[in-house]
This record gives sequence, C-alpha cells and structure tokens, in this order.
Amino acid sequence: QVQLVESGGGLVQAGGSLRLSCAASGRTVAYTMAWFRQAPGKEREFVAASSWSGGTAYYADSVTGRFTISRDNAKNTLYLQMNGLQPEDTAVYYCAGGREISIYSPRSSYYYWGQGTQVTVSS
Repeated sequence: QVQLVESGGGLVQAGGSLRLSCAASGRTVAYTMAWFRQAPGKEREFVAASSWSGGTAYYADSVTGRFTISRDNAKNTLYLQMNGLQPEDTAVYYCAGGREISIYSPRSSYYYWGQGTQVTVSS
C-alpha cells in the first residue's frame, strides 16, 4: 500500500514559480509517477509523468518548457518545478502513482492518488 502526500502549493503572481513535492509512504521506485491537475468545473487533466528511473518524462503540451518533473527514489519523493506560472495553471494538483504502466498511460491506469495541493496564480 502506498500513500501520497502533496505539498508546496500556494498563491503566486503570474510569471512566478512554485515547487510541488509528493512524499510517498511506501517505496515507489518501480512506479511510474505523475502529476495531474483539476480546475474548478473541469475534468482532472494530465500534467507530467516520470518513468520509474526518472530518466524519461512526458509533459502535456500546455506545460512543456515551463514545468519540470523529477524524482528522488532514495527519498520516495516526486517533484514538480513550475516556472512561468499563468492564471490558467490555477488548479488543485494531484500526485499519482502506478506500477507496470508507461508514462503515456491514461489517468485511469494510476491507482494511488494524493489528496491534492491548491495552486492559485493571480494575474
């Protein structure tokens, strides 16, 4: 059983940066890990995913070049560095994990989820 806890959200002005963290209670070294987000009134959408080794990453077009996903398997922690934040990035950000899935797998493939952390970007 794996429990995921996100942190690092907050209020930031447009153009600013935040770094989200996701701490896992169990070992996630063999897991594909990802970030998703959900804005009010919208479906939860994919943001970025990392292979179990951290050597391969995949990003949504909307965040490519601005966000960077990384992981420290020794610390069982996943990160999301977010630069150049825009008001449209405002959402609750969720960490997710799954075994034996690829970084291109759909949201339904992930079976461990955190409770989310709020990111609000003001214009």
